[in-house]
Amino acid sequence: MLTYSFTCHLLLTLSLCPMADAEPMLVPSPGGEKRACPALEDEVAHSTKRPRVQKDENNKGGHSHKPAQDEAEEPEGEETEPLEEEDGEGAGLGSGEAFAEMMKHGLTELDVGILKFVSEHKGFSGILKERYSDFVVHEVNKEGKTVQLDDLSVPEEAEEASVAEQPGSEVFTEEQKHQLEQLQLFKKKEGNVSIEMADDTKEKRTLVHKAVKTLYPGLETKTEEQEGKKFIVAYHAAGQKALAAPRKHSWPKSRGAFCHFVLYKENKDTMEAINVLSKFLRMRPNVFSYMGTKDKRAITVQEIAVLKVTAERLSHLNKCLNNFKLGNFCYKKHPLKLGELRGNHFTVVIRNITGTDDQVQQAMTSLRETGFINYYGMQRFGTTAVPTHQVGKAILQDNWNEVIDLILKPRPGAEKGYLVKCREEWAQSQDPEAALKKLPVKRCVEGQLLRGLSMYGKKNIITAFAMIPRNNRLMYIHSYQSFMWNTMVSRRIEAFGLKAVEGDLVLRGGTAFVLSAAEAETHSIQDVVMPLPGFDVIYPTHHVGKGYREKLSTDNLDIDNMRHRVRDYSLAGAYRRILIKPSDVSWEVINYDDPRISLVHTDVEKLEDQPPPVFNKEGKYRALRMEFSLPPSTYATMAIREVLKMDTSIKNQTQLNTIWLN
Repeated sequence: MLTYSFTCHLLLTLSLCPMADAEPMLVPSPGGEKRACPALEDEVAHSTKRPRVQKDENNKGGHSHKPAQDEAEEPEGEETEPLEEEDGEGAGLGSGEAFAEMMKHGLTELDVGILKFVSEHKGFSGILKERYSDFVVHEVNKEGKTVQLDDLSVPEEAEEASVAEQPGSEVFTEEQKHQLEQLQLFKKKEGNVSIEMADDTKEKRTLVHKAVKTLYPGLETKTEEQEGKKFIVAYHAAGQKALAAPRKHSWPKSRGAFCHFVLYKENKDTMEAINVLSKFLRMRPNVFSYMGTKDKRAITVQEIAVLKVTAERLSHLNKCLNNFKLGNFCYKKHPLKLGELRGNHFTVVIRNITGTDDQVQQAMTSLRETGFINYYGMQRFGTTAVPTHQVGKAILQDNWNEVIDLILKPRPGAEKGYLVKCREEWAQSQDPEAALKKLPVKRCVEGQLLRGLSMYGKKNIITAFAMIPRNNRLMYIHSYQSFMWNTMVSRRIEAFGLKAVEGDLVLRGGTAFVLSAAEAETHSIQDVVMPLPGFDVIYPTHHVGKGYREKLSTDNLDIDNMRHRVRDYSLAGAYRRILIKPSDVSWEVINYDDPRISLVHTDVEKLEDQPPPVFNKEGKYRALRMEFSLPPSTYATMAIREVLKMDTSIKNQTQLNTIWLN
């Protein structure tokens, strides 16, 4: 049994740090935990960002096919709005009881095809994320190195060659060089520097023009005649406007354009953190790049890159931001790209465990040696009575009236009062403008959709729906693919267990092949993949594979025609491994007395030379502290589920906590 702690308000989160492909979940803020930059948090727009879908190469024939990248992935640099329709309604409801009431109508694992376990041990209960410090995530970069914050110093740089040493400098006197340097550094404000052309030739003027622009970036030149003499006049191209951003004109050529740094954050999701940094630096969020998004209710450590911002400037943020720390600065010539990480390393604490030492040993040994079913976690499907995959199905069916109805209709369970009024108005009047007036927050999915309907009318629903940011729209159809994958993998495990069989698919050099009976004998379940449905994948040839056609047909979809008349909603498909075996698995059972103490020694605590937590071996509480590494696009939630043998849905945890509190 797995339970979650309630402290003050409902301390409930199933935003259990998935990899880069998972949607962040908005949850009630727990009482007693510090919040950073409260004035800014109201301004900062949350957004989700997922990696790019890469197109498949051509099929090379036979029973084979090149896989697409994970279908959760989206183009780098596109920002999205907060999905309040999906996962924000529980936040700010005013009490844990209200959120619990809403969750009575939420999803369980059974609703999204998560049915099977691979281990045989007996499950046990525990409290997950009683504190956000009970869930620590370190990114693993593409070189396989675990990203850690262990240095706050600003790097020393090799000095730029002086102007006097650079080609072209001989055309200026020492006084002119000094004046030009002062002008470049804005110490002459709106002034200029006039260089008299005593030996006036076109070649000499050209040489001076080029020398100024080469040696003093940011300065422009023009030729003027004064009192019968010709002068080259140097000035700032942007004039007064340039004073606001001198860094653009003084970035050393020998320095990489991107400052890479390690971001340590507590109880903030990645986009929230990026938006806060952007506010303080007075820059747009799109100058930042990263390899993957990290969840909110956790301590996470990841690499970030920013365009032409100095390490010194970033370091100053450590003095004014709570719950953040920036360090390990270095300059490189390239940004980071979504999806190029190797994975993530997790340190997870489950408190108040009831399992015996033998049970824990069996559970963790199974996780290390066998692994877990690579299900898409509950985060993928939303938290309300209307799951995202149902909306995705309606989009794929081209049933746009159903799409609108699912998003806007009244739904069971408690949610924000203004959303209730908005839905009621829509149900009664079908008037988008009237319903929109009920929404004080227009940036939620409902508000964006209603604004589209108001602008384009109910006869142009596809255009109106496009008012929702693209990444958020694609999330619906990816959710449907995930639901199909979960469902079919559960059938596959039920039918054939944990062995490769004839008709299964495996990848060879990135290409999918169907196994023959003889080939199946030489492969293990670790090699087997299952497809997410699409027009560019092949399917297993056994009866479970044929079940894809039946299931899609039941949903009024044609497996042979997964292209949509709206190109964005055409599904190419992808392949995903059935089983994932974590690496670097370790664990220990800890006894402790104080439920308020941290049971993990964080990077910041190590930097500050704080001692690691000390445990009382005779303590009255027991906790399981586990560590493991997972590849991208896998869910830590599902690994923990395999250990505890428990439904990880918020609905189930809410019910358990209600019983626990009573």
